[in-house]
Amino acid sequence: MRNRLPLTIATLAGFCIVLVLNLTLSNPVKNWRQGELVVILPPEDSLDLQFNRQLAELFATQLHVKLKTIELYPYQVNSALEKRLAHLSAIGARSNETSEDAKFGVPYQAVSETVVCSGKAPRQQSDLRLRELVVVAGSAEEASLLAAQITDTNLSWGAVDKARPSDLLEEVASGKRDCTVANEEQIAFMRNFNPTLVGAFDIATPTQLAWQFAPDVDADLYAQMEIFFERIEQDGTLDRLLERFYGHNERILPFDAAAFLAKTSTVLPHYRHIFEEAAALTGIDWQLLAAMAYRESHWNPLATSYTNVRGMMMLTEDTADRMNVSNRLDARESIMAGARYMQLLKEQLPLRIDEPDRTWLALAAYNQGMGHLEDARMLSQRYGLNPDAWIDVQKSMVKLRNPHIANTLKHGYARGGEAVVFVETVRLYYDMLKRISREEYKQLLPPDYQIKLNAW
Repeated sequence: MRNRLPLTIATLAGFCIVLVLNLTLSNPVKNWRQGELVVILPPEDSLDLQFNRQLAELFATQLHVKLKTIELYPYQVNSALEKRLAHLSAIGARSNETSEDAKFGVPYQAVSETVVCSGKAPRQQSDLRLRELVVVAGSAEEASLLAAQITDTNLSWGAVDKARPSDLLEEVASGKRDCTVANEEQIAFMRNFNPTLVGAFDIATPTQLAWQFAPDVDADLYAQMEIFFERIEQDGTLDRLLERFYGHNERILPFDAAAFLAKTSTVLPHYRHIFEEAAALTGIDWQLLAAMAYRESHWNPLATSYTNVRGMMMLTEDTADRMNVSNRLDARESIMAGARYMQLLKEQLPLRIDEPDRTWLALAAYNQGMGHLEDARMLSQRYGLNPDAWIDVQKSMVKLRNPHIANTLKHGYARGGEAVVFVETVRLYYDMLKRISREEYKQLLPPDYQIKLNAW
């Protein structure tokens, strides 16, 4: 049994825009062969939005058509497809079970759907009878509950129409909701904002995520979708996208995540204007520069390591001299020099390397030097991997500390594993900084870290 529940004030406050789709108007979409593919994506600021948008863009490119997207909540998808307002939904539906209302595409990702509760965690599914369980209406998480309900008829929950899994996780973390269900990637990312957010147990079997079509989908379009997923799986594109958007979700300890969130209010405001100035000079996002500085020094301009790298951006003496830094312990000098050095590293990479791999590779060079990065790229090529893709190069970076391999390379031994950790943690801090705003996450910190985010 399920009940529809209204959004709480806290959930409503999390939205920045009003989604645009009136299911009662608009004519059905034209045949995709006429040059436009209309695809449904998750609502703005969903964890999965950019991943699914990238997939949709690649599919449109294969079809040689223009991509048009509309952002909907999961509960709106069936109606939109039925009324022919879109050719397909790329929100990511649970395709494990057959449905008379939908036809699913090729599964592209498997995720575990997990119960998350505030307070004492339930030990087993039967314990949920004493808890209030809420999920996003029409989502893959609700579909997993429907699958579990087949063997547990006492299982019940409430469904919220206009919400994202991250909204409900936030409310569970703050105690406004009792329990919800989210997949492992959603939980892993949101745990960085609230270290106490821990899954209790999995619901049903792991979800096989897939695109959703109307039952009478155009046969040629469906066949093209099958060709598309077969191709991106064989050439490694799918793996690279999954790594790009989800591969860095759990790279820092819960305590570190909480400390980071606290310092975004207490420390970062003092230096933000410098990061923004450096961004204007170099074209590198200020949040990325701030993420680098936090990973290097925790925004401490006086930081010094045992290897004598110093300052906010932890510059070596050689790098400081190269960037004409007179005082490494001066916050502005350090940040500006670190930004210019990062820009220089990006410019030294081959022009054929696209973003975001260009940035991730430059970050690895920032940590271990361009010479060692080039060794890792050469090693990747030796192993038949892509030397221009971070997902492949990081596999080779960790091998640089193997003396038998290092002796065959121009620049020899390096602590390549440290570069991998550096890049992945910077990526995560970068994502967290981009999501923080004045109103969001005020209540997400554990009691010991409660702060007022007045600086945003």
